[in-house]
Amino acid sequence: MPAAESCRLYLVSPERLEHPEIFAHDLRAAFDGGDVAAFLLRLPDADDGAITRAADTLRPLCQQRDVAFFLADRPDLAAKLDCDGVQVTAEGYAEARRIVGPQRQVGIVSPSSRHAAMEAADAGADYVAFDVADLDLIEWWAGLFEVPSVAAGDVTIETAKAAIAAGADFLAVGRAVWEHKDGPEAAVRAFNALSS
Repeated sequence: MPAAESCRLYLVSPERLEHPEIFAHDLRAAFDGGDVAAFLLRLPDADDGAITRAADTLRPLCQQRDVAFFLADRPDLAAKLDCDGVQVTAEGYAEARRIVGPQRQVGIVSPSSRHAAMEAADAGADYVAFDVADLDLIEWWAGLFEVPSVAAGDVTIETAKAAIAAGADFLAVGRAVWEHKDGPEAAVRAFNALSS
Protein backbone atom coordinates (compact mmCIF):
# COMPACT_ATOMS: atom_id res chain seq x y z
CA MET A 1 0.00 0.00 0.00
CA PRO A 2 1.45 3.37 -0.91
CA ALA A 3 1.66 6.03 1.77
CA ALA A 4 -1.70 7.72 2.11
CA GLU A 5 -2.28 11.45 1.80
CA SER A 6 -4.72 11.06 4.68
CA CYS A 7 -5.12 8.19 7.12
CA ARG A 8 -7.15 5.39 5.50
CA LEU A 9 -8.95 2.34 6.84
CA TYR A 10 -7.54 -1.19 6.77
CA LEU A 11 -10.36 -3.47 7.92
CA VAL A 12 -9.52 -6.67 9.82
CA SER A 13 -11.86 -9.66 9.87
CA PRO A 14 -13.16 -11.24 13.07
CA GLU A 15 -10.91 -14.13 14.16
CA ARG A 16 -13.71 -16.64 13.57
CA LEU A 17 -15.97 -16.72 10.52
CA GLU A 18 -18.33 -19.66 10.73
CA HIS A 19 -20.37 -18.35 7.80
CA PRO A 20 -18.38 -16.11 5.44
CA GLU A 21 -21.41 -15.56 3.25
CA ILE A 22 -23.24 -13.98 6.20
CA PHE A 23 -20.22 -11.85 7.13
CA ALA A 24 -20.14 -10.69 3.50
CA HIS A 25 -23.23 -8.57 4.24
CA ASP A 26 -21.30 -6.74 6.99
CA LEU A 27 -18.34 -6.26 4.68
CA ARG A 28 -20.53 -4.78 1.96
CA ALA A 29 -22.13 -2.46 4.51
CA ALA A 30 -18.67 -1.35 5.68
CA PHE A 31 -17.69 -0.54 2.10
CA ASP A 32 -20.91 1.45 1.73
CA GLY A 33 -19.74 3.63 4.63
CA GLY A 34 -16.92 5.20 2.63
CA ASP A 35 -13.25 4.85 1.82
CA VAL A 36 -11.55 1.55 2.72
CA ALA A 37 -8.02 0.88 1.46
CA ALA A 38 -7.61 -2.77 2.38
CA PHE A 39 -9.08 -5.81 4.13
CA LEU A 40 -7.15 -8.41 6.13
CA LEU A 41 -8.53 -11.92 6.47
CA ARG A 42 -7.15 -13.14 9.79
CA LEU A 43 -8.42 -16.54 10.94
CA PRO A 44 -5.69 -17.83 13.29
CA ASP A 45 -7.41 -21.07 14.31
CA ALA A 46 -8.98 -22.00 10.96
CA ASP A 47 -7.87 -24.85 8.73
CA ASP A 48 -6.89 -24.39 5.11
CA GLY A 49 -10.38 -25.28 3.87
CA ALA A 50 -12.07 -22.67 6.04
CA ILE A 51 -9.54 -20.01 5.04
CA THR A 52 -10.03 -20.88 1.38
CA ARG A 53 -13.82 -20.70 1.62
CA ALA A 54 -13.67 -17.35 3.37
CA ALA A 55 -11.16 -15.93 0.90
CA ASP A 56 -13.13 -17.13 -2.10
CA THR A 57 -16.27 -15.50 -0.68
CA LEU A 58 -14.78 -12.19 0.42
CA ARG A 59 -11.96 -11.51 -2.06
CA PRO A 60 -14.33 -10.78 -4.99
CA LEU A 61 -16.23 -8.24 -2.85
CA CYS A 62 -12.98 -6.44 -2.15
CA GLN A 63 -11.86 -6.53 -5.77
CA GLN A 64 -15.18 -5.08 -6.92
CA ARG A 65 -14.57 -2.07 -4.65
CA ASP A 66 -10.82 -1.66 -5.38
CA VAL A 67 -10.00 -2.76 -1.82
CA ALA A 68 -6.72 -4.67 -1.46
CA PHE A 69 -7.25 -8.17 -0.03
CA PHE A 70 -4.60 -9.41 2.41
CA LEU A 71 -4.25 -12.76 4.17
CA ALA A 72 -2.62 -13.02 7.59
CA ASP A 73 0.31 -15.36 8.28
CA ARG A 74 -0.06 -17.66 5.25
CA PRO A 75 2.03 -16.59 2.26
CA ASP A 76 1.50 -20.01 0.68
CA LEU A 77 -2.27 -19.57 0.64
CA ALA A 78 -2.01 -15.88 -0.26
CA ALA A 79 -0.23 -16.88 -3.47
CA LYS A 80 -2.52 -19.85 -4.17
CA LEU A 81 -5.72 -17.85 -3.56
CA ASP A 82 -4.56 -14.84 -5.61
CA CYS A 83 -4.63 -12.40 -2.70
CA ASP A 84 -3.17 -8.92 -3.16
CA GLY A 85 -0.83 -9.43 -0.25
CA VAL A 86 0.07 -11.11 3.00
CA GLN A 87 0.80 -9.86 6.52
CA VAL A 88 3.49 -11.64 8.54
CA THR A 89 5.88 -10.99 11.41
CA ALA A 90 9.16 -9.23 10.70
CA GLU A 91 10.94 -12.56 11.17
CA GLY A 92 8.76 -14.13 8.47
CA TYR A 93 9.28 -11.38 5.91
CA ALA A 94 12.04 -12.96 3.79
CA GLU A 95 10.23 -16.27 3.39
CA ALA A 96 6.92 -14.55 2.66
CA ARG A 97 8.52 -12.41 -0.04
CA ARG A 98 10.12 -15.48 -1.60
CA ILE A 99 6.77 -17.28 -1.70
CA VAL A 100 4.50 -14.48 -2.94
CA GLY A 101 7.02 -12.82 -5.23
CA PRO A 102 7.45 -9.16 -6.09
CA GLN A 103 3.98 -8.64 -7.54
CA ARG A 104 2.14 -9.08 -4.21
CA GLN A 105 2.49 -6.87 -1.16
CA VAL A 106 4.03 -8.04 2.11
CA GLY A 107 3.30 -6.14 5.31
CA ILE A 108 4.84 -6.84 8.68
CA VAL A 109 3.13 -6.64 12.05
CA SER A 110 4.41 -6.05 15.58
CA PRO A 111 8.14 -5.82 14.93
CA SER A 112 10.04 -6.71 18.10
CA SER A 113 12.13 -3.54 17.94
CA ARG A 114 12.78 -0.38 15.95
CA HIS A 115 15.74 -2.17 14.43
CA ALA A 116 13.55 -5.09 13.25
CA ALA A 117 11.10 -2.63 11.70
CA MET A 118 13.90 -0.79 9.88
CA GLU A 119 15.40 -4.05 8.60
CA ALA A 120 12.06 -5.18 7.20
CA ALA A 121 11.47 -1.82 5.54
CA ASP A 122 14.98 -1.88 4.06
CA ALA A 123 14.31 -5.38 2.76
CA GLY A 124 11.22 -4.16 0.91
CA ALA A 125 8.23 -4.52 3.24
CA ASP A 126 5.24 -2.63 1.88
CA TYR A 127 4.04 -1.49 5.29
CA VAL A 128 4.83 -1.86 8.98
CA ALA A 129 2.07 -2.28 11.58
CA PHE A 130 2.62 -0.96 15.10
CA ASP A 131 0.39 -1.24 18.15
CA VAL A 132 -1.92 1.75 18.33
CA ALA A 133 -0.87 2.27 21.96
CA ASP A 134 2.75 2.88 20.90
CA LEU A 135 2.30 6.43 19.67
CA ASP A 136 5.96 7.31 20.14
CA LEU A 137 6.92 4.53 17.72
CA ILE A 138 4.32 5.59 15.15
CA GLU A 139 5.47 9.20 15.38
CA TRP A 140 9.15 8.22 15.14
CA TRP A 141 8.42 6.12 12.03
CA ALA A 142 6.38 8.84 10.33
CA GLY A 143 9.22 11.31 10.74
CA LEU A 144 11.88 9.10 9.18
CA PHE A 145 10.43 6.59 6.71
CA GLU A 146 8.40 6.59 3.52
CA VAL A 147 7.18 3.03 4.08
CA PRO A 148 3.60 3.42 5.35
CA SER A 149 2.71 2.67 8.95
CA VAL A 150 -0.44 0.95 10.15
CA ALA A 151 -1.83 1.55 13.63
CA ALA A 152 -3.09 -1.87 14.73
CA GLY A 153 -4.39 -3.56 17.86
CA ASP A 154 -7.62 -2.59 19.56
CA VAL A 155 -8.25 0.55 17.50
CA THR A 156 -11.26 2.59 18.58
CA ILE A 157 -12.48 6.04 17.57
CA GLU A 158 -10.66 7.47 20.59
CA THR A 159 -7.31 5.72 19.98
CA ALA A 160 -7.58 6.37 16.24
CA LYS A 161 -7.52 10.14 16.79
CA ALA A 162 -4.19 9.92 18.58
CA ALA A 163 -2.74 7.54 15.98
CA ILE A 164 -3.71 9.89 13.15
CA ALA A 165 -2.12 12.81 15.01
CA ALA A 166 1.06 10.73 15.44
CA GLY A 167 1.27 10.20 11.68
CA ALA A 168 -0.19 6.74 11.01
CA ASP A 169 -0.99 6.16 7.33
CA PHE A 170 -3.58 3.45 7.97
CA LEU A 171 -5.85 2.29 10.81
CA ALA A 172 -6.29 -1.48 11.14
CA VAL A 173 -9.78 -1.69 12.60
CA GLY A 174 -11.75 -4.82 13.46
CA ARG A 175 -14.14 -5.04 16.39
CA ALA A 176 -14.86 -1.31 16.43
CA VAL A 177 -16.42 -1.72 12.98
CA TRP A 178 -18.08 -5.15 13.21
CA GLU A 179 -19.53 -4.55 16.70
CA HIS A 180 -20.49 -0.88 16.24
CA LYS A 181 -23.90 -0.16 17.77
CA ASP A 182 -25.15 1.38 14.52
CA GLY A 183 -23.54 -1.18 12.22
CA PRO A 184 -20.43 -1.35 10.03
CA GLU A 185 -21.53 1.34 7.58
CA ALA A 186 -21.90 3.92 10.36
CA ALA A 187 -18.58 2.82 11.88
CA VAL A 188 -16.65 3.31 8.65
CA ARG A 189 -18.29 6.68 8.16
CA ALA A 190 -17.22 7.70 11.67
CA PHE A 191 -13.61 6.57 11.20
CA ASN A 192 -13.34 8.30 7.85
CA ALA A 193 -14.63 11.52 9.36
CA LEU A 194 -11.58 11.59 11.65
CA SER A 195 -9.09 12.12 8.84
CA SER A 196 -11.15 14.18 6.42
